[in-house]
Amino acid sequence: MFTAERVADKSDWITTDTGDWEIIIGLEIHAQVASEAKLFSGAPTQYGAEPNTQVTLVDAAMPGMLPVLNEYCVEQAVRTGMGMKAQINSFSRFDRKNYFYPDLPQGYQISQLYHPIVGEGKMLVELDEGESITVGIERLHLEQDAGKSIHDLDPNSTYVDLNRCGVALMEIVSKPDMRSSREAAAYVRKLRALVRYLGTCDGDMEKGNLRADVNVSVRRPGGELGTRCEIKNLNSMRFIQQAIEYEARRQIEILENGGEIDQETRLYNTDTGETRTMRSKEDAHDYRYFPDPDLLPVKLSEQWLAAIKADLPELPDEKKARFVSDYGLSDYDASVLVSDREKAAYYEEVAEGNDKKLAANWLLNEVFGKLNKENVDILDSPVSAVANRAIVGMISDKTISGKIAKQVFEICWEDGGDPAGIVEERGLKQVTDTGAIEAMIDEIITANPDQAAKVRDKPKTLGWFVGQVMQVSKGKANPQAVNEILRKKLLD
Repeated sequence: MFTAERVADKSDWITTDTGDWEIIIGLEIHAQVASEAKLFSGAPTQYGAEPNTQVTLVDAAMPGMLPVLNEYCVEQAVRTGMGMKAQINSFSRFDRKNYFYPDLPQGYQISQLYHPIVGEGKMLVELDEGESITVGIERLHLEQDAGKSIHDLDPNSTYVDLNRCGVALMEIVSKPDMRSSREAAAYVRKLRALVRYLGTCDGDMEKGNLRADVNVSVRRPGGELGTRCEIKNLNSMRFIQQAIEYEARRQIEILENGGEIDQETRLYNTDTGETRTMRSKEDAHDYRYFPDPDLLPVKLSEQWLAAIKADLPELPDEKKARFVSDYGLSDYDASVLVSDREKAAYYEEVAEGNDKKLAANWLLNEVFGKLNKENVDILDSPVSAVANRAIVGMISDKTISGKIAKQVFEICWEDGGDPAGIVEERGLKQVTDTGAIEAMIDEIITANPDQAAKVRDKPKTLGWFVGQVMQVSKGKANPQAVNEILRKKLLD
């Protein structure tokens, strides 16, 4: 299940004049650990700080400075591994990965190659229309980030900012189990949602706190694996998909013209939509890995691991299952609601004491639609979950109709206020008095005898009368009562 031999849906194959090609994709996700201090020093990790203001002597690799492992970062890695249902290794060790980066002062990166803190796991990834795939997790290891080289401040000089140098990263390596750009994007979305639920990474791709290296190769369906190329530092779902699609077609074109694929690291140009060579791809021996002599091996006790496991929150898959079984939501609706931790929490607050399906429909169709249209995050919504709970409650007990509810929501969005108070002050309560509704209907039928006669031959034209009643009542007549009375008068 977790190898490159998974059979892909033929719809994901690329068909050319020479036949079909299959894309093989594996991802390495670099997720910045949510921690106030770096992996091996007490320097802060605040985003956007002035250059070189969050650097200790350890980060700057001053002579005689020794790294000290941040226990909280280890805990965050373990939490993430448990969330992925992966093997937690009670013994792990840090290695030195030797290469030159001008923004990594010590001349090597402290990482984990031979003994990572988290081993194999698997993740169920949902696609469109109820499809799903299982992506194998090969490992999760801790490592330190490099700094940042800045080339555009001076035509003759490169500036170096070491604020990120030493920041803790979790590198999450998948197995080559994805077969299309949409599968890769869905996997990253699922992983991003997971770390946000766990609180181990904020998942902010714009800030670079979660970024992906994508390994792409192509082959004839069922054939031998091709030579892979790695595309570095992709920081959006859109760029991940575009880079995969371009790189796959680039490799296919080379192979169809009789060429060979060079194993290399490439960069994606977001302006041109193309990948370009960065460097030839190194293997592990090129980095001359060896155990870091300044750091002891990490040994985790069963008691410590049990305490972390007991403190795990409800995760997306479990929450979705509960929404489906306990609340009666569809798989799709539940998937949308649990895709983001804040959305799920907002929904549960709106649904409290209300009809759960009605609350979901209201959020999915009205509230989230408005948020998307206005490009507003749910945490910044002008209409609180408490206010939406009140609106859903008034729809449920028929105080207001769905149409009036939309009106109340818009008023709350623009001006704020208490939904119940708005309904009361503006006289928006639904008319449920069947006598008053019947009087309106009689008046409209009397004024439109020809239209009434058509209804018996064409029952669908009953909707015209419903519209007239709602117009006369200014949307306040109870729609169910209107339909029942009209049917009795015109169809029975």
